[in-house]
Amino acid sequence: MVAPKKYPDELRERAVRLYRESDPKPMIRRLAEQLNVHPEALRNWIRQDEADNGQRADRPTTAMVEENRRLKRENAELKRVNEVLRAASAYFASEIAPTRRTS
Repeated sequence: MVAPKKYPDELRERAVRLYRESDPKPMIRRLAEQLNVHPEALRNWIRQDEADNGQRADRPTTAMVEENRRLKRENAELKRVNEVLRAASAYFASEIAPTRRTS
């Protein structure tokens, strides 16, 4: 289960927009104090926005992160299904084996 977000999405979007539209760029710490958010949180939001807009190559985009999560869930489900199929196969093989005649 995912922990609830500390800051609402609207605040995140507003904070990043304020930073992006400001000229000259404000100090992140000062803007964070004005918005009553942790400076490192604001710094991460800005970095993520830059990655999503193709301005950074050092972190994955939000779409890539979501796709990775989806693929991990799908992979876990497929592993679970394979385990069930293996167990069923072993069960039916053990049921058939005693009735076979060897020549």
